[in-house]
Amino acid sequence: MSSALKNLSDFSTANLPDVSQKRFAIVVAEWNTEVTGALYTGAYDTLLKYGVQESHIISVQVPGSFELSLGAQKMAEKADIDAVICLGCVIQGETRHFDFICQAVADGVTNVSLKYNKPVIFGVLTPNNQEQAMDRAGGKHGNKGDEAAMTAIKMLAIN
Repeated sequence: MSSALKNLSDFSTANLPDVSQKRFAIVVAEWNTEVTGALYTGAYDTLLKYGVQESHIISVQVPGSFELSLGAQKMAEKADIDAVICLGCVIQGETRHFDFICQAVADGVTNVSLKYNKPVIFGVLTPNNQEQAMDRAGGKHGNKGDEAAMTAIKMLAIN
């Protein structure tokens, strides 16, 4: 089924770990706040829904998606943080800037995860336009923030 025809935030909740004592950091880009704010709300609400204590969620803002990697690293280096969720949105423009930013963020988030041996989740939208971004930020295709939070929870089940 084409992703254009479904809600991408439908996920299995079977065999989820107990996350009531886990601590999460959500690092969110300020750039394009209409989208990133909706992603943040989705991630935050999903963590609460599946048992994370409100006091165990730390929120950090960074200027844009490019800065997510350093924000994630600052959170991941904290011993009491179990998982980091990175949320941003980079919309395709007329130049190659989009490609450079997206690649840098994807590589940076991956590297932080491997360096600190803990889940650092890539919850960054890379749509062609604002409409597609809103469709994935709580619109007809679900909320990438929900998915990122669920991914963080599921990754904590891996021993």
